[in-house]
Amino acid sequence: MSVHATWSGLRALHNRINANLERALQRRFNFGMSEFVALSALAGAPEGELRMQELTEVVGLNQSSVSRLVARLEQSGLTSRELCETDRRGVFSCITPAGRQVLDEAEPFFEHTLTAIFEEVAEDPELGPLLAKVRA
Repeated sequence: MSVHATWSGLRALHNRINANLERALQRRFNFGMSEFVALSALAGAPEGELRMQELTEVVGLNQSSVSRLVARLEQSGLTSRELCETDRRGVFSCITPAGRQVLDEAEPFFEHTLTAIFEEVAEDPELGPLLAKVRA
């Protein structure tokens, strides 16, 4: 398999898995993968907070997209914003108790859904062998 074909396969595998996870999270929790990744990162961060720039790197979106994502999470009561005490230009996004509660419900759902998607993809004649290689 050529390098280009391998890359194309990996992109197709990622896109299929991500789209299925996105739909499942959206149906169940009214948020998608970016919000799930952001909440997970905040929950795992010291004191449950990250600078907006750090969150941008973790989520993999541009700064304006992360600002909109954080605004949606804030409106839902799952995060809050706080100014950095030592650098007033710095802004932190902080997970709230409600955000932790939703994440506690979403994580097992995510794991279960991801396992089911992997089982489905494993049956695909094109993507199944690639998934097996990635998982090995």
